[in-house]
Amino acid sequence: MRLTRPMLAVTGVAAVLALAGCGSGGDDAKAVPATATGSLESLAAEVKCKPNIQTDADELRQAICKNSDGRFILATFATDRGQREWINDAKDYGGFYLVGRKWVAVGDDGVVKALRGTLGGDVEIGTNHAAHSGHSG
Repeated sequence: MRLTRPMLAVTGVAAVLALAGCGSGGDDAKAVPATATGSLESLAAEVKCKPNIQTDADELRQAICKNSDGRFILATFATDRGQREWINDAKDYGGFYLVGRKWVAVGDDGVVKALRGTLGGDVEIGTNHAAHSGHSG
C-alpha cells in the first residue's frame, strides 16, 4: 500500500497537468503566427502601415503608424536589454504592448490584438492608474 499512494499521487499530478494543458488556450496558440522579425520598415510593411519615424537612433527606432486596425507606436531596439528597459519604463503609463524579439507595438487593446494576428508576439499590459485618479485633497 505504501508504494501505491506515491504512485497515485504522481499519476494524479500528471493527470492534472495534462488536463490543464488541454484547456481552451490551445486554440489561441494556433491562431497566433510565429513572431515576426526584421527592421522597423519591414514590420510596418507586414501590418500595412507607412511608418512616421519619430526617433532614429542606433539603439532605438520609433515610429507612429496607422492602418485599418487603428493608430499605434512601433519601435525596434538594438538590444534585448534596451527593449526590456524601455517596456518596463513605458508600462508605468498603462496601455497594451505587443512584444516581439527586439520590437514592440503599443496601442489600445483592439489594435494590439489585431496586430498580434499578423506579427505574433506576446501581449503585456501596462499599469492601470485609474483607481488612483479619484483622490481628493
